[in-house]
Amino acid sequence: MRFCLYLKAIAVFVGLLIKHFKKFIMTILSLYQSVLKKVLTFDGLPALLLRLYLAPVFIMAGYSKSQMANPDVTGLASFAVNPDIISWFGNAEWGLGLPFPELLANLAMWSEFLGGWLLLIGLLTRLISLPLMFTMIIAATSVHADNGWFAITPTNSDTSPAKMVSWLGIDAAKTSLINTENTAEKLSRMREILAENGNTDWLYGNGNIVVLNNGIEFAVTYFIMLLALFFIGAGRYTSVDYYLSKRINV
Repeated sequence: MRFCLYLKAIAVFVGLLIKHFKKFIMTILSLYQSVLKKVLTFDGLPALLLRLYLAPVFIMAGYSKSQMANPDVTGLASFAVNPDIISWFGNAEWGLGLPFPELLANLAMWSEFLGGWLLLIGLLTRLISLPLMFTMIIAATSVHADNGWFAITPTNSDTSPAKMVSWLGIDAAKTSLINTENTAEKLSRMREILAENGNTDWLYGNGNIVVLNNGIEFAVTYFIMLLALFFIGAGRYTSVDYYLSKRINV
């Protein structure tokens, strides 16, 4: 009889524990939802930061392709593409070898320059993301693809992202690690030569020397950021697009 009472007391105690645990979980979930609702008020901030990061990149990319900085070119001609860029777009031997080089060069220049300003203020963000993504695809496939992934060659094979990829048995990653070791050796020799013949305090004043690999890393990164903006938009409260949509909906 006493044993049954013990079992009943234990069952009641366990039941109370479960009841209070459920109540605790529901309280936590309710608090989480409440905090999340308030946090989501600022969901336009990530889009704003993406736009602020990308805008100067594209504005200067377009500006550098134009003749705006050339003091010898004035008037409307200064807003056209630099002839050297057109030659680079069209020449198959030392350039991109693209058809209609003048047209494509002007489209690329204006997409980047005007698109960068539109990104900055958050106007027509989804629309302008499309041609900018296209320019990144062209840049990655026609300019950087032959150089592999990295924009700057890693010099430590133990910390290179290629090491993780090599665990998957991908041969290109193993080749990248060998290239990293070779580059580290070359950089070490460069530093020795500079130490023997140069003012290293001045030479390294703004940072150490690196080997530019010029791979697809930056182009792919910018593409991913633009793709995110295409899906999430320019951002609530932080863009012209948001206020235009509110006005149109009203």
